[in-house]
Amino acid sequence: MTLDPNDISSGDLYGYLSTAVAPRPIAFAATVDGDGRVNLSPFSYFNVFSTRPPVLVFSPIRRGRDGSAKDTLNNVQQVPEVTINIVNYAMVEQMSLTSTEYATGINEFVKGGFTEVASEAVRPPRVGEAPVSFECRVTKVIALGEGGGAGNLVLCEVVRIHIQDELLDEDQKLVTRKLDLVARLGGNDYCRITPDTLFEIPKPLRTCGLGVDQLPAHIRNSTVLTGNNLGRLANQEQLPDAETVERVRGLADVQRARQRGTLHLHELAQQYLAEGRVVEALAMLV
Repeated sequence: MTLDPNDISSGDLYGYLSTAVAPRPIAFAATVDGDGRVNLSPFSYFNVFSTRPPVLVFSPIRRGRDGSAKDTLNNVQQVPEVTINIVNYAMVEQMSLTSTEYATGINEFVKGGFTEVASEAVRPPRVGEAPVSFECRVTKVIALGEGGGAGNLVLCEVVRIHIQDELLDEDQKLVTRKLDLVARLGGNDYCRITPDTLFEIPKPLRTCGLGVDQLPAHIRNSTVLTGNNLGRLANQEQLPDAETVERVRGLADVQRARQRGTLHLHELAQQYLAEGRVVEALAMLV
């Protein structure tokens, strides 16, 4: 199926976009209006866009039914400050509750049962239950349209970062596996980031992978090895040397697989890759 966005309804377009572009982190944004009234609302059109200066960007979209602006957008235009609070599993149901269309002036901290904690550098409070909170000054609001569904990029420069101590390691680094984060998917779906759903991929930051195109043809055209397998193999900087190949050739399980044929050898290489034995997997294949 191929779609022209101009030929489908805003609701359907939102569904395709929000389901395909996922998972998305959640900006739990606290703001105040010109009278000092507090608002708290979640937004999943959100990410970090700069490190120095540290800039977060989220986008309150205009209501689909009438194109009106949400309280958060009105507030940051009146008082250009916000706290962006990160959401974890322990608070996800309360967070969802605050997305209710409460009347202007209603404090969602109260409705959601959250704790207001005074910020150090900005007027909006931060969420006491949040694992990480960012105090931000809004530097710019960029309107992407005027009708229903139009986004508004809120550029937020971080001026304070608050992290719960138990989420840090001995080197004061924030640990992903302690955060228990959640992320937004399409419809009513969310995902939870737990140790059993996490996996690591070595980044080629200081190395130059040889590339899939440089793998021998019988590896590239394998009926067993997946695209992920090829990507991991091709992340090596060079093919194994003759000494490594001979060492791996002498391994008992490699010898058994060679005797049974190419299919079994590729299956063993796939097992080695799953175990992190990348050099040995590549050596047996070449």
